[in-house]
Amino acid sequence: MKMVFSRKQLGIPYALFLILFVVAPLFVIIYYAFTNGSGQFTISNLTDFFTNPNTLGTLCYSFVLAFTTTCVCLLIAYPVAYILARSEWKAKSIILMIFITPMWINFTLRITALKEILTLFEKNLAYFPFLNSVIGMSYDFLPFMILPLYTTLTKLDQSLIEASCDLGAGPVQSFLRVTLPLSTPGIISGVSMVFLPAMTNYVVLDMLYNSTYIMGSLIGSYFSAYDWNNGSMIALVLLAIICIFTFFGNNADEDSQARGGAML
Repeated sequence: MKMVFSRKQLGIPYALFLILFVVAPLFVIIYYAFTNGSGQFTISNLTDFFTNPNTLGTLCYSFVLAFTTTCVCLLIAYPVAYILARSEWKAKSIILMIFITPMWINFTLRITALKEILTLFEKNLAYFPFLNSVIGMSYDFLPFMILPLYTTLTKLDQSLIEASCDLGAGPVQSFLRVTLPLSTPGIISGVSMVFLPAMTNYVVLDMLYNSTYIMGSLIGSYFSAYDWNNGSMIALVLLAIICIFTFFGNNADEDSQARGGAML
C-alpha cells in the first residue's frame, strides 16, 4: 500500500527540531534572565545591564569593533564583487572560488596562521589589539560579504546601465544612481552576515591576545562563573538587539526592492 504524506506531516520533524533546539533553550534563557539565584522573579538583572559601566562599555566596544569590521569588509568586497560580476573573464568563477576556499579550512588553523603573520610584522600583538581584531575578523568574514554582493550584482539588468549612459549619465553617475541602489539588497545581506556575528565572535580576540572583552566573551565569563542569571540576561538583550537590527534590515531590503521594481 502506497503511503502519501501531506506537507503538514513532512513538517513535523522540522517542527520538533525547532521546539527542542530553538524554542526550549530560548525559554530556559528567559527563565534564568528574569530570576535570581534562588529562582525568584526579578528584573534586577535587566537593570544591572543598563547601569553596569563594564557591561555598557563592552557593548559599545563590541559595536565599534563590529561596525569597523563591517566597513572594512564592505570596502574590500564591493570592488571585488563588482569587478567579477561585470567582467567577461571565463575564469571569474575560479577567482571567486579562491575567495571562498579559506572557509573550507578549519577556523582555528586560519586564525593561527594569521597570528603568525601578524607576529612577524608587529613582533608583539599586544601593541595593536583593536587593529589586530579588525584584521582577524575581516579575514574571517570577508567571504560572507563577497558572496551576496556578487550574487546581486550578477543579476542586475545591464540594459538599465546602458539606458543611463544613453541618457547622458557618465560612468560615475550610472554607478551611483543605478548600480549602487539596485545592489542594496546584497549590501544589506552582507552587512547582516558580518555585523551580527562580529559582535559576539570572541575567539578571534582570544587567539590574537586581545584582553578586551566583547559581548560573546562577557557572556562566556558569566556562565564560566556559574552566574547563569546575568549571563542569560546579557544574551537576551543581545538577541533583542539582533532581532531589531534584522527587522529594520528586512524592511530596508523590501524598500530597495520596491524602488528597483519601480525603476524597472
